[in-house]
Amino acid sequence: MGDAVMTPRELIDTAEVPGGDPLRLFRRGGDHMIVLDRNELMNSRMSGSEEALATLTIERVAKHHPHLLIGGYGMGFTLRAALAMLGANARVTVSELVPKILEWARGPMAELTAGCLDDRRVEVVIEDVGAMIARARGTYDAILLDVDNGPDGLTRAGNDGLYSDRGLAAARGALKPGGFLAVWSAGPDAKFARRMRDADFRVEEVAVKARSNGKGPRHVIWFGQKR
Repeated sequence: MGDAVMTPRELIDTAEVPGGDPLRLFRRGGDHMIVLDRNELMNSRMSGSEEALATLTIERVAKHHPHLLIGGYGMGFTLRAALAMLGANARVTVSELVPKILEWARGPMAELTAGCLDDRRVEVVIEDVGAMIARARGTYDAILLDVDNGPDGLTRAGNDGLYSDRGLAAARGALKPGGFLAVWSAGPDAKFARRMRDADFRVEEVAVKARSNGKGPRHVIWFGQKR
């Protein structure tokens, strides 16, 4: 703990976000952080709940060869956890709006990335996940959203549309029958859970720890199954 405090945080790069404030990549020792203004959105030491987003979704989908859409690459924790569970014929589409995030994955954070972006099961699309969802019809077995700190559009105001009544209806339309919409959040949001139910999802709310060792703050994942 003392070493982490003493080691200075080094700014590595800055990324412009369409319709939002810039993101900054920092390094402290062997750890990386992605920061928006004063909010630390991601930290390479806090992977547990992002991994749970993948593992708990795949457990619920329970298909041998599902097609997943992951909204937001982040630091790749969700993608890597998904690939570790999925079979050879599964498909994972990753929608990432900010090209620099992927440059960081292949550059300063290449060791963490561990080649997951080059897995033959993975397709990476530089596009707003909301646009991909809006034009899809019964395409995905699961949609995994981790594009903000929750349903409040922190990173960019445009993300609010993902969590609106209209956005939830679009997600429902993009899912195959019985498919799942999984939404990660830094904390609970009773209004959003109610909106999911109103959008005709069967909703389950699960609290998960931020760290893979079961420690750290509690985050929330909502699983909405298309009825």
